[in-house]
Amino acid sequence: MAEPSETPNILIVEARFYDDIADELVKGATQVLETHGARFERLAVPGAFEIPAAIAMAVRSMEFSGTRQRFDGYVALGCVIRGETSHYDYVCAESARKLQDLACQYSLAMGYGILTCENEEQARVRASVAGKNKGGDVAAACLRMLDVKLRFDLYPR
Repeated sequence: MAEPSETPNILIVEARFYDDIADELVKGATQVLETHGARFERLAVPGAFEIPAAIAMAVRSMEFSGTRQRFDGYVALGCVIRGETSHYDYVCAESARKLQDLACQYSLAMGYGILTCENEEQARVRASVAGKNKGGDVAAACLRMLDVKLRFDLYPR
């Protein structure tokens, strides 16, 4: 991983609808970020649907402050478990679409970690640090995308 002259500052936005799953996702993400020497802040939101708005607010805040972007990368963590209605489909599709829109529009280094699962057991396996550790995977993806930004001179040296 390329090393910028400044320590990356990452915003972790965590949906707290399933607290135990969110805790495990955050545990995996923070372990990876700490291993790579990144700083991070955590921001809790009610659910996965609110994650894109929170990241958009963080990005837009730089327009009002007149300073360099406060966060170098973003890690979106949450879980949506299929229920009896189509609500699942809307939350999954819209949160993914909007996060991708934000990443492309603003050239954001983004780790997408919103689990979309059929049941709680699937979610626990995917979130568990001892299991699939998706929180760690997406934090690593965010850091890797910072390397890509460096490659194209979109990240300060």
